[in-house]
Amino acid sequence: MPRRVLVPRVPVLVAGFREVLWLDPDGEIEALAPAEARNRVERETAMLCHAPATARRLDTRGFPALDLLELFAFVYPARFCVPTPRGLAEALGLQAPRSTPESCVTLATAARALLEKLGEEVDPEIRAIAEAMDRGGWLWAPAVLAALPPLSPGASPRSAGLRAWMRLEEWSERAPGPAPGNEPVRPEEARLRLAELLGAGAEPRPQQADYAAAVTAAFVPRDQPDQPQAVLAEAGTGVGKTLGYIAAASLWAEKNRGSVWISTFTRNLQTQIASELDRLYPDPAVKRRHVVVRKGRENFLCLLNYEEAVGAAMTRPGRPAGQLGLIARWIVASEAGDMVAGDFPGWLAELIGRGRVNWLADRRGECVHSACPHFRRCFVEKNIRKARQARIVVANHALVMTQAALGGLDDATLPTRYVFDEGHHLLEAADSAFSVRLSGQEGRELRRWIVGAEAGGRSRARGLRRRIGDLVEGDEDGAKALIDVLAACRVLPGNGWAQRVAEAHGHQGFEKFLVLVRQQVLARAVLADSGHGLQSEARPPVDGLVEAGLLLAESLERLAAAMKRLSEGLRTRLEDPDDPPEPGLRQRLDATIRSLDRRAELQLGAWGRLLRDLGELPRPDTVEWLALDRIEGLETDVGVNRNWIDPGIPFVALVAQPSHGLVVTSATLTDGAADPEQAWRAAEAGTGLRHLPASPAAARIASPFDYVAQTRIFVLTDIPRDDVGQVAAAYAALVVAAHGGALGLFTAIARLRAVHQRVAPALEARGLLLLAQHVDAMSTATLVDIFRAEEDSCLLGTDAVRDGVDIPGRSLRLIVFDRVPWPRPDVMHRARKSVFGGADYADRIARLRLRQAYGRLIRRADDRGVFVMLDRAVPSRLLSAFPEGVAIARVPLAHAAEATAQFLQSADAP
Repeated sequence: MPRRVLVPRVPVLVAGFREVLWLDPDGEIEALAPAEARNRVERETAMLCHAPATARRLDTRGFPALDLLELFAFVYPARFCVPTPRGLAEALGLQAPRSTPESCVTLATAARALLEKLGEEVDPEIRAIAEAMDRGGWLWAPAVLAALPPLSPGASPRSAGLRAWMRLEEWSERAPGPAPGNEPVRPEEARLRLAELLGAGAEPRPQQADYAAAVTAAFVPRDQPDQPQAVLAEAGTGVGKTLGYIAAASLWAEKNRGSVWISTFTRNLQTQIASELDRLYPDPAVKRRHVVVRKGRENFLCLLNYEEAVGAAMTRPGRPAGQLGLIARWIVASEAGDMVAGDFPGWLAELIGRGRVNWLADRRGECVHSACPHFRRCFVEKNIRKARQARIVVANHALVMTQAALGGLDDATLPTRYVFDEGHHLLEAADSAFSVRLSGQEGRELRRWIVGAEAGGRSRARGLRRRIGDLVEGDEDGAKALIDVLAACRVLPGNGWAQRVAEAHGHQGFEKFLVLVRQQVLARAVLADSGHGLQSEARPPVDGLVEAGLLLAESLERLAAAMKRLSEGLRTRLEDPDDPPEPGLRQRLDATIRSLDRRAELQLGAWGRLLRDLGELPRPDTVEWLALDRIEGLETDVGVNRNWIDPGIPFVALVAQPSHGLVVTSATLTDGAADPEQAWRAAEAGTGLRHLPASPAAARIASPFDYVAQTRIFVLTDIPRDDVGQVAAAYAALVVAAHGGALGLFTAIARLRAVHQRVAPALEARGLLLLAQHVDAMSTATLVDIFRAEEDSCLLGTDAVRDGVDIPGRSLRLIVFDRVPWPRPDVMHRARKSVFGGADYADRIARLRLRQAYGRLIRRADDRGVFVMLDRAVPSRLLSAFPEGVAIARVPLAHAAEATAQFLQSADAP
């Protein structure tokens, strides 16, 4: 007999920008002004969807509420759900709401459906977790416990509860496989494999087959050392490049029993590529054996951090136990334990608090490896070992570059074949990975890694003494070296460093140097603060900067020497022939030695060289510059940077040349410039491949879409770009004309916020949901999920949205760009102009950004869309970014709005 479900008798709250609906337990709906709603939520506990976003819309601090998303995460851990009333309804198989009042009813219905589902559960662990959450004050706990069936007679009272690690399987070591073979993949084989992946009923796509055949040139044996078989392949939107390169890569992996690493720019794109691999491995069990999504360890839950958080929650009852219960449910259900762009819902991190979630990952390099009690269950260790046996490893550019910069992958064997998707971002990733940054934040992180938590800080960080103190017991030299490291690191910035530096009262050493860096930036920065901070050139230095740098370099070199002595002591124990360490200890010693050496040589060594070079002539291949970072007017960091002028040089030397073959591909490798040969040479430079010993093979496959028929492009002639009011009015008029489905792109956060403030109430009055980066209390990934699911919604965003949106269909039918996306004319841009094309460099960057944004508009053969530039000063020479033949009309706003409505309505007509 089903148990009776008791849904809490509380009001339901749905908040907009101008109106709030309040459904009381008796079924009456009230429309409240935001001020009245704020008063109500202080007096009554309401049921809602996404508490942080609701609080943001009410313009109030967080308040206690029964969040349906928390209940969904408890009932269906590791399952995706769009965090809106409609998204909940679709995830639960309920009728989707068509209006705000229906949304109120949907939330109440969803609560009942979720609690009824709990009545079917037979796992006693769920009750144990709910009881722990109840003790922690989780508001849903009484209803959850009432809905759960009672324990069966004789059931064991012992359970893991929040100690979810007890329910995880352990990994086992496997013998390393042999080196991959050298069997080539022939073009006709790739065409056949592609046809198999598409299935018999697929429509013919000759461009996709041509692409699959073209990239096989990277999957043949190389003929010379350090001369990989390289392919530079541009595939227009709609070609289907993902399945094209999967066809060739999977054949090579099967023939040669090796791994192909597919790398892309973002973690969300990793997830998309992994989903495409369902066609190759439709059986989930087979796919788990052959496909691994590889990420840095900072993306995974650290079980030791989680255990410490559980222990702390047990000693101070309260909200943390409720939050940890949701994570406990996810730990057991998760496939890989990745908390970023994996099966951990992005909105769950928003509900719990992104800072709290981040602390549960190993973001500080404190892993103790085999000394950890959870080592055999560790998600990171499982991920690394699975990747060694996988046929396809889906990675990201940041991981590939960072591991190369650190001297090698965690894996025993480097991959011999790469596919770099989103190749137009390669140098951006290389620039980050192969640069040197000496800053307050970096110095503080190094001190935290060495010392651990210090008085006055909130960190739970474990210092070197706690992590490796037992490894130097009985070793007098090792113990002294550890003490020397702890003493020498006091030169690094401590708690409160940023305020002291801002007040010019920094401590001697690192902080004193930063005071002078900040002084020079403030004195010489010529660019206005765009919201990201200020910059200045490093030379000529202000008085005292070089001397302070030399003193700091000496202090950092003493710290590096102490770390090397500690490392050598541990290496002596590792290599002791008379008393060899057991395997677990050996791995721990090896990991500690590598970690110490990397920080001593790669980080401290690079800092020392950078500091000593400040008084010398600049190097020809790098540029040094000073930066004062700010977020919303608050100073967050200050430091000195060294970047490669051409990051393609280290990318080719450390990643491309050691490989045997690589494909670099994107829909936008070229910028549409009038001279195709010049555009292709620029593509080689923009991906770094011009530094290979031989030119890469070239493939250009045009898009199959009819852009002339499917799109319209307007440049507005009557909107002053510096008048925020008129810019906002233009956005509103165009969005209303399209009836939503609009993506607004901004080149500055301040303008985005100003426009949002002006248009949000008006769009809501017309029933259009408005979402915005840097405004809504949601991550970019969550906003894109909602935008994709809510067909008539609108999204305002910046570069991260432009690069991450892949939304086919009517959900994206209008793109509005506020200004020409020129590169910021900063120190780095000035240094790179001479290397990447002089005066044409800025034009090429702007054209590529326009081309990339426009490419998001049409994702399927039946899509239609309108692209609008508000900046009437856009030069005609940039318009070659758009496909040939598409008419570009310079018109006033009224004309563009009318034409947009007519064009999109004709697409919807039967």
